[in-house]
Amino acid sequence: MGLPDHHLTEGERVVHSFHPHWKRLVVPFLALLLVVAASSAAIYFIPGDFEWAWLARITVAVVAVVALTLFSFVPYLRWKTTSYTLTTHRFNISTGILNKSDDDIPLTKVNSVSSDQTLMERLFGCGTLKVESASDRGEILYRDIPKIQTVRTELFRLVEDASDGNIDGK
Repeated sequence: MGLPDHHLTEGERVVHSFHPHWKRLVVPFLALLLVVAASSAAIYFIPGDFEWAWLARITVAVVAVVALTLFSFVPYLRWKTTSYTLTTHRFNISTGILNKSDDDIPLTKVNSVSSDQTLMERLFGCGTLKVESASDRGEILYRDIPKIQTVRTELFRLVEDASDGNIDGK
C-alpha cells in the first residue's frame, strides 16, 4: 500500500499511508449478501421437474456472478487500489484497478488544509479532507479519509515544516 521505497526522493520518508475508510465497503457487502440470498432462493425454488430447469439455474448463476462482479467485487477493488500516502515532501493519491493514476501534491504548494465531518462520519471516525493548493485544480476534496483529524493535523504539521524549510519532517 502507498508509495514503494524506490519511488521516494532522497531524504523523503513515508509518514502515513492508508486506504479510504472501510465504510465504502458497507454497500458492496450488503449487495453481496442480497445477491447470494436472492440467487440461492431462485435456484432453490426452480422446480426440478421443469423442462428447462438446468437452463434457468445456469441463467440465475450467470446473473448472480455478473451482479456480484459489478456491485461487490469492482467496488472492493476500487477501495483496495486507492491509497493515500503522506510523505515528508508530498501528499500522494494513487487510484486505479487496471489503469493506474497517481497525483502528487508537493507540500510546499499546499495553501490550506481543512476537514468536514457529518454526524455519521464523526461516529465512523472519517471525513472529507480539503486541500487547497497553488495549482490548476485549486481546492481538492478527498472523501472518506479514515482518522480524519489525525491525518489533517499531520498534513498541516508537514505543510508548516515545509514552509519553514524543514522538509525532512523532524
